Amino acid sequence: MNVNQQTHMTSPYGQPQTGFQGYPQPGYGGPHVQGNPASQYGPYNGQLSGYQPVAPPTGPLRGPPTSGTLSSPIAPSSGSQIIYNHYGQGDAQNGPATTAGYMQRPPVSQPYMSTTSQPVNQLPAHQQYGPPATTSSQQLTNQMSGLQITGPPTTTGPLPPGQGFGPPASHPSSSGNFHATTMAYAPYSTANVPQSQFSTANASHPPYSNANASHIPHSNLSQGPPPSGMPQTPAATMGSQGISSTKTAFSGPPPQLYSVPPSGSHSTPPASTGIPPSAFPSSVGSQRPSVMQGPPLPGQTLSGPQVSQPNHVPPSSSQMGISGMSPGPPISGLQGPPAVAPTQQGFPPQQNGSFGQVRGPQPNYSGPYPATPNYGSPVAPPPAPPPQKRLDPDSIPSPIQVIEDDRANRSTEPFSTGVRGQVPPLVTTNFVVKDQGNASPRFMRCTAYNMPCTSDMAKQSQVPLAAVIKPLAVLPPEEMPPYILDHGESGPVRCNRCKAYMCPFMQFIEGGRRFQCSFCCCVTEVPPHYFQHLDHTGKRVDYYERPELSMGSYEFLATVDYCKNNKLPEPPAFIFMIDVSYNAVKSGLVNLLCEELKTLLDYLPREGSMEETAIRVGFVTYNKVLHFYNVKSTLAQPQMMVVSDVADMFVPLLDGFLVNVNESRTVINSLLEQIPEMFADTRETETVFGPVIQAGMEALKAAECAGKLFIFHSSLPIAEAPGKLKNRDDRKLINTDKEKTLFQPQCNFYSNLAKECVTQGCCVDLFLFPNQYIDVATLGYIPYHTGGSVYKYTYFQVPADGERFLNDLRRDVQKIVGFDSVMRVRTSTGFRATDFFGTFYMSNTTDVELAGLDCDKTITVEFKHDDKLSEDTGAFIQCALLYTSCSGQRRLRIHNLSLNCCTQLADLYRNCETDTLINFLAKFAFRGVLNNATKTVRDTLISQCAQILACYRKNCASPSSAGQLILPECMKLLPVYLNCLLKSDVLQPGADTTTDDRAYLRQLVTSMDVAETNVFFYPRLVPVHKMDVDSDTVPGAIRDSEERLSKGGMYLLENGLNLFLWIGVNVQQSLLQSIFNLPSFNQIDPNMSALPLLDNPWSKKLRDVIDAFRAQRPRYMKLLIIKQEDKLELLFKHFLVEDKHVNGGASYVDFLCHMHKEIRQLLS
Repeated sequence: MNVNQQTHMTSPYGQPQTGFQGYPQPGYGGPHVQGNPASQYGPYNGQLSGYQPVAPPTGPLRGPPTSGTLSSPIAPSSGSQIIYNHYGQGDAQNGPATTAGYMQRPPVSQPYMSTTSQPVNQLPAHQQYGPPATTSSQQLTNQMSGLQITGPPTTTGPLPPGQGFGPPASHPSSSGNFHATTMAYAPYSTANVPQSQFSTANASHPPYSNANASHIPHSNLSQGPPPSGMPQTPAATMGSQGISSTKTAFSGPPPQLYSVPPSGSHSTPPASTGIPPSAFPSSVGSQRPSVMQGPPLPGQTLSGPQVSQPNHVPPSSSQMGISGMSPGPPISGLQGPPAVAPTQQGFPPQQNGSFGQVRGPQPNYSGPYPATPNYGSPVAPPPAPPPQKRLDPDSIPSPIQVIEDDRANRSTEPFSTGVRGQVPPLVTTNFVVKDQGNASPRFMRCTAYNMPCTSDMAKQSQVPLAAVIKPLAVLPPEEMPPYILDHGESGPVRCNRCKAYMCPFMQFIEGGRRFQCSFCCCVTEVPPHYFQHLDHTGKRVDYYERPELSMGSYEFLATVDYCKNNKLPEPPAFIFMIDVSYNAVKSGLVNLLCEELKTLLDYLPREGSMEETAIRVGFVTYNKVLHFYNVKSTLAQPQMMVVSDVADMFVPLLDGFLVNVNESRTVINSLLEQIPEMFADTRETETVFGPVIQAGMEALKAAECAGKLFIFHSSLPIAEAPGKLKNRDDRKLINTDKEKTLFQPQCNFYSNLAKECVTQGCCVDLFLFPNQYIDVATLGYIPYHTGGSVYKYTYFQVPADGERFLNDLRRDVQKIVGFDSVMRVRTSTGFRATDFFGTFYMSNTTDVELAGLDCDKTITVEFKHDDKLSEDTGAFIQCALLYTSCSGQRRLRIHNLSLNCCTQLADLYRNCETDTLINFLAKFAFRGVLNNATKTVRDTLISQCAQILACYRKNCASPSSAGQLILPECMKLLPVYLNCLLKSDVLQPGADTTTDDRAYLRQLVTSMDVAETNVFFYPRLVPVHKMDVDSDTVPGAIRDSEERLSKGGMYLLENGLNLFLWIGVNVQQSLLQSIFNLPSFNQIDPNMSALPLLDNPWSKKLRDVIDAFRAQRPRYMKLLIIKQEDKLELLFKHFLVEDKHVNGGASYVDFLCHMHKEIRQLLS
């Protein structure tokens, strides 16, 4: 699930479905997908939902030019319509094929083409194609079969009638309402967009703004002209035989073909580092090129004949020559492409068995191979068509490569926050932060670190301007936590007008007697006790002695003025409320929980040097009625008090309900031993839920303190009581206008109760143990609005799920929490916070109210312009959180961040952060499903991201062919991550995804930080068989695609919620023996939930890696063993997010092509 979760899950997130008979696996289940072929590859089940195929183009077709450079291979025009099929025939293979021969990269000192003047005999770049030449079809075929095109981009006319898309969708602003789009999307397919090269270029030259770009050119018959005003400057691109680049020669292993250019080229359009083209097939009658084979993975032996893989980039001999090439620009130093093609990093792509959309007839496209069914056309295919090439997955931006590059470049030096508008390292990079005036990126990350100066510029780019704030984030041991400052009874110094707190951005004037606020520009007198002289630079002499003047994050002790009723708060309380109905007792939950609480109560949160916790505890059990327990230290045995009138809830005792753990230790232990015995023979199956929360809240109100309720609940509350629910689960509503009701609470009772809880400072953490529909959307409403958490363990069984539950409970009880919190975000003049996302309640437009805020929760804030910003002064953000600590102290935590402002769009695009952008878009979309159909939400996301990229292409990129996809360097992963978001279970559920799972994930993602959404939407996949047992390092991750897996390998996948260990059928026996202590693959039990503890290096290393992964995530990840070709493998494939999915999610390659079409339509 890293921007990684796929659309379809056989069984959602560790929860088995009813009806998966014969598989005792406790964590997963669900009906087997019908029609799944026996092969290792999943099927393609029809057309992608939400995207309608477009009618084939009509009208006359242009012929090829008689001279000039060809912009795209053109099949000969014939009277008949020819079927176009997405993939060629050929056997699929798991793992790479053997290498027929490595391709060599040409010397980089030889430019592949020159950007100097054109020869006289060359057509101008803007000239349209003329009438068809008299060249015969066969001659044209021979020319094109070996032609690689470089040189100036050649434009063709506008889109033929019927080609491309319907009317463009409306482009709502990122925080606006969702509008149902009328655009009928063509099915995702590489077929619609001819593929050529992919390159990276730095568009930093006049007259264009300075920005890095990634180019994926696509030559297309229907390509439109470039945007008006864009001069047709030749751009050097790379064919499959050569590279033009200014880089130094490479040594060692072949680098990724996707690379970033040197930063110094500012005068002329720099050479693009390209990627092998994947063009349209040659015309009828040309020879089918030979197949390129990739090297085997380590430990994998391939024997027998090579498997034909038609979707590889073939280094055929016909491609090597350029005979018949029309005159082009001079090529300095190179008489022709080198005899061998460049080496490719990684393995060549392989057909993964999930075939693309079957297309209707389209003129001038070659048809399917012989023996392929002739879909949808009365015309027979040509006798010997060439293979259709697919865009090479190695040639498009790789998340793994970007992550590795950032680690290599930015993990060695500390990240100092002293410079305004610095983009921090990625969340996947290990780095140390030095706070020198701006908040650490662990506390605050922005989508853009260079704000547009005007609202018009922001609307034009459509880049959301947002910050993801994690106010109480836990810092690593090598970083100092924020200092706590005590300014005495007067409290912290603040601006008189806007009430911003003293921070490094304030300007002291008049010798230090006054200061000017950087947020509202108001001048305020400095209090006498705070006065200090200024040095010769205008800084206060005590600048480095005061954290609030020199650091980005710090805390103030709050005075009584910041407390409720002007009274200092009491320490908070924890109340454990345990469901003792039949289901909870029978599953072993009650016994396990009571046993754990005996020891867990010793680890309640405490602060600093406190010897014991200040938190008091209380206990309630319930089914249809509630049982309160008096555990006063003076009692010999606990006393139970039953409240059966759940319609009018009250707390029957005050003294003895909330107690100090150490004082009442004996009585509490006695109670925890008696509870399982008291209810061991219960037959009560019905439960209440609303009155349980009411009781906890009333108890906290009576004790005049804030606190947290830990509720352990097992079934839909159908007993007669306030908040009674009914089973409203209805899968027929999916993909209808009423689908949104599945995410909304059933009744108003819980929304009113949530408001009361926030007022009282009563936070709710909910642990669910359902065996059927439990209505997470309604039960989770109060945790969602009080800053709490929801944990879900479907079909809970102690042997399989006990460890995960206990680890989650321990961490939840022990983590840092701020109670009775209020957060406000202030900004400098020119923009303001307009929208908020997260688990909180808002009674006005500025204050985010949280009954509890823990160290894992984030609040996401979107900003909008209300005036112009200045490049000189920049933009300032201050987040102030007022909260009660677990010791009962009232505190203010302040985080400050300064951003740059820009008047050039290129500066905006160069300083964006894609991971944060996806985090924001996910929360924006997941809130959108509450009021809109999921298709509308998906279309809105695609539309907005297409507009972001089209704006870059139009305003920032170097002039180039309209057939070229150009991505900003820092946004080159936006398409792959967006596709992962679109395929998530919330927006595109699989057949086995339950309504509860979707509601659960929707709430979960809403409060995730950037690191969590990164691995959730794009999971981390690590080859275990490549581990170095003598090293502390973990093997580098690989891309999430089935074609990257080897039958002889073993892989560990994590998405922040689950761990999967995938074992190939041909894995080495010695590896199985070391890890499982078993001699063969067939003896592995897929139901095991933990690895055996074996005393050998491989076993220790793998268990250490799993422990390390778990330590990085806020929730304990359950381990699932997945054997290749086992029925549970379909669940694992759900997380291979670059592949096409069973329930319609597009593959990365197809979606990239679809985004390209969207961008081209916007530009035309």
